[in-house]
Amino acid sequence: MTVITTNAVTSAAGTASTSSGKTSLGDLDQGDFLKLMLAQMKQQDPFDPMDQTQMLAQMAQFSSLAGTTEMADTLKAISSKLDTLVSAQNATQAAIAALAASGN
Repeated sequence: MTVITTNAVTSAAGTASTSSGKTSLGDLDQGDFLKLMLAQMKQQDPFDPMDQTQMLAQMAQFSSLAGTTEMADTLKAISSKLDTLVSAQNATQAAIAALAASGN
């Protein structure tokens, strides 16, 4: 891959980032990845195209990242629900202790 292609991808990344209002690389999603990949393919030299294994590796890395991000979001939701459950259990135990103390 040539430096020109890399610069084209970098400028496409900036365009994708500003056009969609995203402020960091963590805000990029699968649509942004596809825009970058298409820009990269448009800018590459037809006589020296990007290696298919590199493209597949990039797609696999992005898929893995997307799965990890989704898993992190799910774990945050589970953690929040567990925190709510623990709070409810603590409140129940406090109520039971108050009832037991008032009964004596």
